[in-house]
Amino acid sequence: MTETTARADAGSVHDLGAHRAAREAAASPVVSLVKEAPTTVGPVPGTAPAPAAPAAAPLRPVRVWVRGVRAARVAVTDERTQAAGRLAVRHGAYVVAGGGIAARRVWDARSTARYERMMRTAEAAGQHEAAADWEERAQRFRAARHQRRMDLLTAPQRAAKGAAVGTAATAGGLLALGAAVALAEGDPAATLVPLLATIEAIRWVVVIAMVVWGPALTAAPWLALLALWNLGRRRQAAPAWALPAHQRSAEGEPITPSVVVQALRNLGVAALRNAIKDMGDAGAGMLGPIVIAGCGVEVDVTLPSGVSTDEVQNRRRKLAENLTRHEHEVFVTIPEAARTVRLWIADSGALDEPIGPSPLVTDPTASGDYKGGRAPWGQDLRGDAALVSLYQRHMLITGLSNQGKTASLRALALWLALDPTVEFRIGDLKGVGDWKPFEGIATVLIEGPTDDHVAQVVDVLEEGVAEMERRIMAPAGMKFPPLILLVDEAQVAFMCPALSQDDRPLDEKGKPIGAVDKRPLGGTKATSRYFQAARKIHNQGRAVDVLLWQGTQDPTDQNLPKLVREGAHIRASLVLGTESQARMALGDKAVDGGAAPHKLRQGLDKGTVVVAGDGVKLAPGQSATTIRTHYINDEEADQIAERAKALRDGVTTLHAVEAGEERDHLADIAHVVGDAAKLLTQDVLKRLTALSGGVYGDWSHVDLKRALDGTGAEPYKSDGRMNVSRERLHRALANRPEPDSTSALG
Repeated sequence: MTETTARADAGSVHDLGAHRAAREAAASPVVSLVKEAPTTVGPVPGTAPAPAAPAAAPLRPVRVWVRGVRAARVAVTDERTQAAGRLAVRHGAYVVAGGGIAARRVWDARSTARYERMMRTAEAAGQHEAAADWEERAQRFRAARHQRRMDLLTAPQRAAKGAAVGTAATAGGLLALGAAVALAEGDPAATLVPLLATIEAIRWVVVIAMVVWGPALTAAPWLALLALWNLGRRRQAAPAWALPAHQRSAEGEPITPSVVVQALRNLGVAALRNAIKDMGDAGAGMLGPIVIAGCGVEVDVTLPSGVSTDEVQNRRRKLAENLTRHEHEVFVTIPEAARTVRLWIADSGALDEPIGPSPLVTDPTASGDYKGGRAPWGQDLRGDAALVSLYQRHMLITGLSNQGKTASLRALALWLALDPTVEFRIGDLKGVGDWKPFEGIATVLIEGPTDDHVAQVVDVLEEGVAEMERRIMAPAGMKFPPLILLVDEAQVAFMCPALSQDDRPLDEKGKPIGAVDKRPLGGTKATSRYFQAARKIHNQGRAVDVLLWQGTQDPTDQNLPKLVREGAHIRASLVLGTESQARMALGDKAVDGGAAPHKLRQGLDKGTVVVAGDGVKLAPGQSATTIRTHYINDEEADQIAERAKALRDGVTTLHAVEAGEERDHLADIAHVVGDAAKLLTQDVLKRLTALSGGVYGDWSHVDLKRALDGTGAEPYKSDGRMNVSRERLHRALANRPEPDSTSALG
C-alpha cells in the first residue's frame, strides 16, 4: 500500500468518525454543570488562527450498491436458496396444473370435447370404424344432455310439489304415530310428541350446522387447493428442473405410454405439443403397443398431421433426456408407415454390458459356408443374433482409429476361413500383426505401411482383376472357388502418392523395353492403379465370386472415393466424428432413415457397428441396423485359424508378389504345392497366378501339363481328379542337371 493510499484511507476514517460524532451530538445534547466561558467571536490575541476543520465526506453510494449486489448474488446462488426456489416452483406448478386438469375434466364431462378428440385421434390413425363409433356416442351424449336441460325447465314446479307432498305426508305420518302412542298411554297430549321430537331434532341440526359452517367455510378453499395440488403432484406436472432429485435421476424409469407421451410433448415441437394438448389423455392413441425388444423396449409413434419425422429424429438427445436416458440409449428410425417413427429405448446401462463370446469360440464344431450360410457377427439391439450373408457381396467397413474396425472385419474373415473352398489374398497396410492368424490360410499376405507394401497390394488387386477377367472369359458353366481380396487400412493405398516402379524388361544392351508406367499407385483419379482395380472388381467381380473387402479409417473424399464406397454391397461403420462422415460411410438413405454412427460414443462403443445394404436382415422399411459385434482376441483367433488350416491342404502363404518375367516353372510349381502331399491342378494354377499373375495369369491345365512333361512330375489322376505330387516335384528338381534356380524357392 502506497503512502498516498494510506493517507487517503486515514482521512476517510477520520471523516467518518467526525460525521458519526456530529450525528450523536445532534441527537443527544450534552448538559454541563460547569459554567462555560464567554464565547468570543474573533481570534484570541497573541495566538495564531486555528485551521478550518474539513467538511464531512458523504458515504459512497457506489460501494454500498456493489456490496448489495454481491450479497444478493451469493444469496441467489446458494444451494439452499435454489432448493427453496425449486420447492416453491414445483408445488406452485402442481396447484396450477391441478386446476387445469380439474377444469379439463369438468369441461369434458359437460361437453362433447372428449368425443371430438377421440374422433380426431381415430381419423389420424386411419381407424374410420372407431371414429364412427365415437361420433355415435357423441350423438347419444348430446341427446341425453338436451333431455336434462329440458327437465330443468319444469324442475322448480316438480320440486315445490314434491316438497308440499313430502311435508304433508311426513306430518300426517307423525300425527298418526302420535295418535297411536296417545291411544296406548291414554294421554291425548302424547299425540304431538313425535311431531315435537322431529321439530327439536331439526333445530339441533340447524344449531350444529351454524357452529360448523364458519370453520368449514374457512377450510373449504384450502381443501380445494390441497385437492388441486395432489392432482398435479400425481401427474408430476412441474418443470423437469424443479422436480426432486430422485425423480431426475439418471438411472431411468420404466417406459410407459404416459412417459412417452410426456417426452414427446416436451420435445420442443409446437405442432406436436399442441396436438397432444388437444388430445388430452388420448395422447396415448399415437402409440402402438410397447413391446420388449432385447435389452429395451420398442414402440411405433404415429405423429399428428403437421409434424414431420425429421423434427423428432433431429431432437434425439432431447427426447432421450425426456425419457431419462442417455442419447446413445435411444434410437429413432423411420418404418414403412407414413408419418411414423419407431423408438427403441434401452434399459438404463444395458448397452454398457458385454454381449458374450462369439459362437466361433464357444462351438468347436462351427463351420463356414460361403454360399448358403450366415456369419454370426454379434447381436442387434433387440438381443437377437445378427447374421450376415457374405455370398457375392463386396464389403466396406470404416470408423475412427482404435474402435474395433480390424477386429470386426477379422471376425467375418475367420468364419469364412472355415469354408475350405474360399481363397484369401490379404493386404494389411497397418502391419502390426492383426492378420498373422491367416498365415497358412491366405495364399498372399502383405503386411506393412510403406509405399513398397502399397505397390505389392496394388499388384495383388490387379492380379485379382486378371483372375476375374479369366473367369469371365472361361466357357459357360464353369465353377470357380470364391476369391476374397481383403485390404485393411485401405486409406493408406488411396493416399499413397508414389508412382509405379520401372519393371520393364531389358534388351541385350541393357536398355528398358517400352515406355515407363507413370501412373500413381494411389489417389482418387482415373489414373490411380488401386482405384481402377477396385472399380473393376466392384463392377464385375461379384458374378464370378471375386470379391473385395476393405477396411478404412476416418472416411473422406480423399481417402475413400465416392465410386469405390458406393460399390460395396455391405457398408458398415463404427463410431465416426461427424454426420458428413456417416453419410460417406453408409450413404444418404441410411442416415436419413436414422443410421447415426456419429452418435456412438468413442471409446465406449468399441465394436458397435451400424450396417446398411444387402446381406443383413433389416426390419421392414429400415435401411440400416445397429450390431454389437463379438470380440475375438488374438489367442482365440489363432485357435479358430488352426481349425481352418486343418480343413485345408497345406496352403503356402506368400509375403511378396514377384513381378519378374523369367521364371523357373518347375521350382515355382514345387513352391506353391508347399508341404501338401498332393494338390489339385486347379489349385496349383490358382496359386501360380497369385505368385505371378503376369506369367501364370493366363495358364490353363494344358500349360501346366506342358511345363511338367518329361520331368517325371506330370499330373496324374487320383479319385477321378488331376493332381500334382510334391514328392515327384522334389525328385525332378533333385535330378536336374543344373542345381541353381532363379525361382524364389525357399
